[in-house]
Order: sequence, then C-alpha cells, then structure tokens
Amino acid sequence: MSLLKDKTAIVTGAGSGIGESIALLFAENGTRLVLTDVDEEGGQRVLQAVKDKGAEAIFVKADSGSAEDNERIVGEAQKAFADVHIAVNNAGIGGAQAPVGEYPIESWDKVIGVNLSGVFYGMRYQIPAMQKAGGGAIVNIASILGQVGFEQSSAYVAAKHGVVGLTKNAALEYSSKGIRVNAIGPGFIKTPLLDENLPQEQLNQLAGLHPIGRLGKPEEVAELVLWLASEKASFVCGSYYPVDGGYLSR
Repeated sequence: MSLLKDKTAIVTGAGSGIGESIALLFAENGTRLVLTDVDEEGGQRVLQAVKDKGAEAIFVKADSGSAEDNERIVGEAQKAFADVHIAVNNAGIGGAQAPVGEYPIESWDKVIGVNLSGVFYGMRYQIPAMQKAGGGAIVNIASILGQVGFEQSSAYVAAKHGVVGLTKNAALEYSSKGIRVNAIGPGFIKTPLLDENLPQEQLNQLAGLHPIGRLGKPEEVAELVLWLASEKASFVCGSYYPVDGGYLSR
C-alpha cells in the first residue's frame, strides 16, 4: 500500500539515522522526496537509495539552523515538484554535556539554533507552501527529553521541550486550515548520533533505562512518522507521541 502516493515530502537530516529510515520508508510509499542535510556525502547516498526504490527525489545541502537555507529548501521543492504536502523536521544535534552552571555558551547557541530555531524556520516556510498546495502534514521530531529532564543536557532538553510547545501552537493556528502538525518523542535510538558520541558502556546503560530492554531502531520511529504524515491520521493534530520502549512510563 502506498500511503503517501503523489505527495511531496521534505525530510531534514536525511543523511543518516532516523532521517534516512524515514526517507526510505516514504520512498516505499509513493512519496516524492526532498532530502536535506549538512552532510552531502550521506545525503547523496540516501538520495541514490530512495531512487533505487523508484522514488522521484532531489537532495539539497542545507543547514537546518539557517532561516535562509530553510527558505531555499522549500523553493527547491517547489521548483522540482510544484507543491509541498509533507514536512518532517528531523535534523538535530546533541551538543556538549555539562551542568547548567558550566554549560558552554557556544554549544547552547548551536543546539538551540539547530534543534529549536531550525524547526521554527522550517515551518515558517513550509506552512505557506502547504497552504498554497491546499493543506498538508508536518511531523516534528522532538524527543523523550521534550517531556523530562536529563542531566548534563540542558540545551538539548530545552530545545526539545520547545519543539513540543511550538508544535502545539502551530496546530492551534493551522489545523482548521488543513495543515496538521504533530510531534513525536523518540527514546534513545541506535543512530550515528549516539554511536559517535557515547562509549559502549554508556550505550548499555541507556538501553537499561527503557523497560523494553534495548535501544530503539530508526525504522521503528519511521513507522510512526509515516502514519502521522498519512491520511490514516486525519484527525490527529497538536499531539505528542512517544516512541520510547516505555521510557516515559517510569
């Protein structure tokens, strides 16, 4: 079944991890794809992979923390495919690990810039394009840390809490205009973002925080995103859905 047949979707941070899995699953469901990432090598690799699945797709090298780049992404999407129907604002970074009183200002600015301002910038240009197309669906990738705290990660936690609030506000403003906006909260997912920044011992500790007993897989997150982006979720807006192996149940 092609849940997103003939729809055009923007996926940010598509060069690896969760974004890559979303792009591949969307490709299997009939979507025209606009893939973005700061990592051109990863983006081009995923571009070829979705084309191999038969999807029409383009790659736009872009920094999600830049308002100008987000405007350019939407422009390139309209140039290639005329309309924008779906957006997945997924790009994110981890940032420094330090207590609030010692947190590096530069890392704070960068994390907030990509993880929160980047989502705002995306929606700022995606929403007018979706209005022109007659409606659409936006899925913002927050985190379980959009609901709870996590020591040494103040910038990431603050940004992801902000994404949840921003999502609710956009849904209040645009759901009556045919644009559904939702957020999801992945638990700790086994992606390059974790693998490149944490030793195996710490990864094992994180896995133990999930009652299901393991880290999540990017493909498991992608399935929820697919549903929220599709008409199967036509009455779902302004919501936050964890996909967290029971983490938030503790």
